[in-house]
Amino acid sequence: MIPPADSLLKYDNPVLISKNPERKSPKSRPLKASSPQVVLNPPIPPPPKAKISQLDATKPAEEILHAILPPRELVENNQLWIQQVSSTPSTRMEVVHLQEELDMKLQQRQARETGICPVRRELYSQCFDELIRQVTINCAERGLLLLRVRDEIHMTISAYQTLYESSIAFGMRKALQAEQGKSDMEKRIAELEMDKKNLETEVNKQKAKCEATEKREAERRQVEEKKHAEEIQFLKRTNQQLKAQLEGIIAPKK
Repeated sequence: MIPPADSLLKYDNPVLISKNPERKSPKSRPLKASSPQVVLNPPIPPPPKAKISQLDATKPAEEILHAILPPRELVENNQLWIQQVSSTPSTRMEVVHLQEELDMKLQQRQARETGICPVRRELYSQCFDELIRQVTINCAERGLLLLRVRDEIHMTISAYQTLYESSIAFGMRKALQAEQGKSDMEKRIAELEMDKKNLETEVNKQKAKCEATEKREAERRQVEEKKHAEEIQFLKRTNQQLKAQLEGIIAPKK
């Protein structure tokens, strides 16, 4: 990550490399160095940093420093400038000033005191790079060890970020699946409720039909019973008449 123009990492003055960076060829010779007045355009990404295994503590401290903290390139008015980290040892007062500047930038940029905050992370990363620069100038071995710590922290944060993004994507998929399942379930519930209403309507129809049938059969039974009772009464009267006639015939004449 290239720090901004007001980075906490201490840099030397920019040096002019080429007046036309787009047409620069590998064999082109650098022009005479000079200092720019104002750097307007944002810095472009630096070349890939050297691996820890390729760094040797026996090399000069300045070479190790530039391998740990590569120079940044700036483009202004179609001119290519390069700015290397400062190799000047820092004093105790500069360290105190670094702490004060860190607190001031945290307040100016309104960084959050707790939780995830990209601004706070960026400023602390710049501060850590500046501490690596200061330590590497005095002791290359300590600088390389701090480099390992920094890269391990960055790798861990990157792993957590990847895990977080994966969990967010997984949660979104599950939420979408839950919404789709909820929609399907609501549709199924509506269909079942409609079927229930239809069945209740059919049950009511069948009940009404059954009641009408029972009423009609009850009326018919009453009519049949009445007719049957009338027939019995008629047969009884006929029987009585025939019996009386028979007794009249059989009885002796006086």
